[in-house]
Amino acid sequence: MDCPGPRLFPLHRCKTLHLVRHAQGMHNVEGDKNYKAYLSPQYFDAQLTQLGWQQVGNLHKHVRTCGLSKRIELVIASPLLRTLQTAVGVFGGGGYTDRTDALPLMVANAGNSGQAAISSLNSPPFIAVELCREHFGVHPCDKRQNISDYQFLFPAIDFSLIETDEDEMWKANVRETTEELTARGLKFMNWLWTRKEKEIAIVTHSGFLFHTLNAFGNDCHPLVKKEICNRFANCELRSMVIVDRSMTESDPATTNYPGKIPRGLDLPSDAPEEDGGGPKTNSVI
Repeated sequence: MDCPGPRLFPLHRCKTLHLVRHAQGMHNVEGDKNYKAYLSPQYFDAQLTQLGWQQVGNLHKHVRTCGLSKRIELVIASPLLRTLQTAVGVFGGGGYTDRTDALPLMVANAGNSGQAAISSLNSPPFIAVELCREHFGVHPCDKRQNISDYQFLFPAIDFSLIETDEDEMWKANVRETTEELTARGLKFMNWLWTRKEKEIAIVTHSGFLFHTLNAFGNDCHPLVKKEICNRFANCELRSMVIVDRSMTESDPATTNYPGKIPRGLDLPSDAPEEDGGGPKTNSVI
């Protein structure tokens, strides 16, 4: 029976997701003034504004102050310039200095940003995943560059999960439907269960987050549903826990402890007596 109120799940059947919308992009500024600006080729794969980089810096400080940066095991980013810039700026290391044992997460002035190079030292691994991109099609700001171009700008990010160098998802005259985007978002969430990491940061887009998260929370109080589904501000971070209640297999629990080591007499006081013959006890080994 599905009961209201708090619910309990084994920790090893859960994942913690730290969801981040990218910081302010050039297209956001003009799009707020006139929605038709999103159709302009001028904003192809839009980069962050200077205000956007300030937002990144503030979130970078926050994840370190609250200790989040030490817990994250993996950073997943949509392969567009604004999300890659946000991901490395928020979750990357400090300033990069030339060395042979560590590639930079971002080279200096990537995307004409005017920003210094960012180190990969003391940072979690970063991977780019096509499934968590923004709406495909029509808007040039949502079309990505070739992966070979990104690999030069972001040397320490793993792009191996992306199958084609050119953007074959984006179509000039066909915009992905809301239903298609939601289905892609759910496919992404299911893919997360194949990852061994339990605490993951995901840097993605407003539309992707809104339509994906709207598929969740229908069994919650309306205020909780609203908290899950509200649109994200630029560079907003929200932490959520997901669990698959239908899963029959999961990774072994790493913090559980079996007890009875060493074994002894430990029948609990509320255990039922068996057949009126008194409590049954374990023998000492």
